[in-house]
Amino acid sequence: MYKEKYAYSLEMKVRDYECDLQGIVNNANYQHYMEHARHEFLESLGENFGRLHEQGIDAMVAKITIEYKLPLISGDKFVVGINLKRQGAKILFLQDIYRLSDGKLCTKGCVETICVQNGRLTRGELFDEVFKDYL
Repeated sequence: MYKEKYAYSLEMKVRDYECDLQGIVNNANYQHYMEHARHEFLESLGENFGRLHEQGIDAMVAKITIEYKLPLISGDKFVVGINLKRQGAKILFLQDIYRLSDGKLCTKGCVETICVQNGRLTRGELFDEVFKDYL
């Protein structure tokens, strides 16, 4: 089983329609899994992207890097783990996906995010407060 500690983790299950002709999860779906986990993490901290947008605050993905290690297949249960790191104006979400049946690492991702407030790039100070226990 995986040994790394995460600020947040979310268990999920592969659905049939997420697989390609080879019977494995299509590469783009790993981004969906990571995004869903980030949204759930924010919700667990009492915030959500919809409310933030209404306040003129938008967190956006600037860059994503994913290393694919092992494929997931239909029906696999897996966990997405998240750790955070501040890098200048960016918040990096370090996200790993592990297959639960054997604890093997399937993907390693780094999602670089920026924050725009009322159309202007900021450091996203609000997120320093929201993620204070994890940065």
